[in-house]
Amino acid sequence: MTNHIERSGILYSCYAQKSSEGEQFIPNHTFGYVISGSSEIFIGGKKYVFKEGDFRFFRRNQLAKYTKFPAPGGEYKSVSIIFDQDTLKAVGAEYDLHMQQPNNSIFGLELEPKKLLLNYITSITPFLDKQNSFNTALAKLKVKEAILTLLQTNPELKDVLFDFTEPGKIDLEAYMNEHYKFNVDVTRFAYLTGRSLATFKRDFEKIYKTSPNRWIQQKRLADAHYLLKEKGWKTSDVYMEVGFKDFSHFSFAFKKAYGITPSKLSA
Repeated sequence: MTNHIERSGILYSCYAQKSSEGEQFIPNHTFGYVISGSSEIFIGGKKYVFKEGDFRFFRRNQLAKYTKFPAPGGEYKSVSIIFDQDTLKAVGAEYDLHMQQPNNSIFGLELEPKKLLLNYITSITPFLDKQNSFNTALAKLKVKEAILTLLQTNPELKDVLFDFTEPGKIDLEAYMNEHYKFNVDVTRFAYLTGRSLATFKRDFEKIYKTSPNRWIQQKRLADAHYLLKEKGWKTSDVYMEVGFKDFSHFSFAFKKAYGITPSKLSA
């Protein structure tokens, strides 16, 4: 069973009986709390492990892979507070909060469970019951309260939360070598590396001498071939691991590249 409740920036998730694996683009800063179960999140080349009672923060404009584990005989439950840019700009204007200097060192944090944070989670518990009805204005006030509470307990986040600049131009080759398995389109890769789509394609072809989509598929297939032949992985486990969403597409592309189906290679 999977259950999601979202109320104007407050997102409650519940998974029962099995873990949920996936990946996502994180467009907005996110403050979260694990109610029960545990999770593993890979982001920025680092693995984060969160268990029941842990608070977490993730910076916007990042790609993440995650696995969520229900508690033994129970469920995985979490609540996330999403800080969209309009809300942060409004809070910044109201309280005269500005970035002093860019802080590019914080991508994800496990937050100390201070009393203020615990009290805040208790205060939003009624929002997590789908039987209760809350208007949008009240939910937005609770998001604003989360921002101010987080600044009180973790003031170092001010230069992260109120940094409204778009991603700057970064090392394309290094970024793609780390993130090519993510199922995002080329437009997203262009944005995250600080380029227009046209500039991204031009820079990419200068480095790799081929198109982005062709290179990404070749890299994924090479990884799959290695895992099947050298590591003995099952075909059913490989295609998602290397970044394919659809098994039939993976099988077709693999046979076209190597002249043999992945199931025969792993047999």
